[in-house]
Amino acid sequence: MCLAVPARIIELTEDRGVADAMGNRWPVRTTLLPDVRIGDIVLIHAGFAIATVDEEEARKTWDLFAEIADFQERQIPLAKEEESA
Repeated sequence: MCLAVPARIIELTEDRGVADAMGNRWPVRTTLLPDVRIGDIVLIHAGFAIATVDEEEARKTWDLFAEIADFQERQIPLAKEEESA
């Protein structure tokens, strides 16, 4: 399964930048999007910005990621309780 993550470009020098998604930052290449600017939200896949997206769509995805993380955090204590029973 392939996953593209929406992230905001926060640094940019030529076709190399840094993207931020929910406080996580990583280096990205913007070669495929030569018109991208700092502040743009892009989909990141395999280290490349592959498409721009609007903030509303990005927020929907970030909210889903937060829900998944919250669910996982609630499940870990339950699994530990079951192991010790």
